[in-house]
Amino acid sequence: MSHVLVPRHEIVPPDEREELIRKYGPLKLFPKILTTDPVVRQLGAKPGDVIKITRPGEKVPAYRVVVRGG
Repeated sequence: MSHVLVPRHEIVPPDEREELIRKYGPLKLFPKILTTDPVVRQLGAKPGDVIKITRPGEKVPAYRVVVRGG
């Protein structure tokens, strides 16, 4: 997580998550990130959580919904 090539990842709080759903639609339309992803494991995110990814130099963050991965 502290590597220069890994952008900042954080779990979106419930109130912000609901706002994202109202703005962009249901979670099934969001890009996915697997529970097996090392960053997801490090954060302790569960399926259904939304991860906010902030990359240096980009003004708009990316969002991913956590799904089970095997």
